[in-house]
Amino acid sequence: MTKTQTFPAKTNIPAPRSIVSALFTLGLLVQTGAASGAWADQGGFSGAKQAAGGFTGPGPALTTVEQAQGLRDDVPVSLRGNVVQHLGGDTYLFRDGSGTIRVDIDDDVWNGQNVGPADTVKIDGTMDKDWNSVEIDVKRLIKQ
Repeated sequence: MTKTQTFPAKTNIPAPRSIVSALFTLGLLVQTGAASGAWADQGGFSGAKQAAGGFTGPGPALTTVEQAQGLRDDVPVSLRGNVVQHLGGDTYLFRDGSGTIRVDIDDDVWNGQNVGPADTVKIDGTMDKDWNSVEIDVKRLIKQ
């Protein structure tokens, strides 16, 4: 009597190695197509980076140093004048036609601009009033 041996039926399920190979090949095809401009007709941005948009209307009215000294804490202000002296750290002395006030200008606010006492600047910021000091926390500085 002979025993017959049965083997499992052949299936069409690919081996895991074949799946990885197929995905790798597909990835190469996609990269090659993108690099050759196969999808260039889909449109989109090309060229130099565009500047971010924003509001172009009028901002807060200009305030003088004299007016700013009478304002409450955290009130937004805009002033035009000169940064005339570095007092240490981020603190500077700002002067316009009505007087002087201390301003706090963080390094990133300078935005690469070199400003001297003779340069006119516009500063935008908020009033920072403590019980014994008044200064402006500058958020933006523009050399005029």
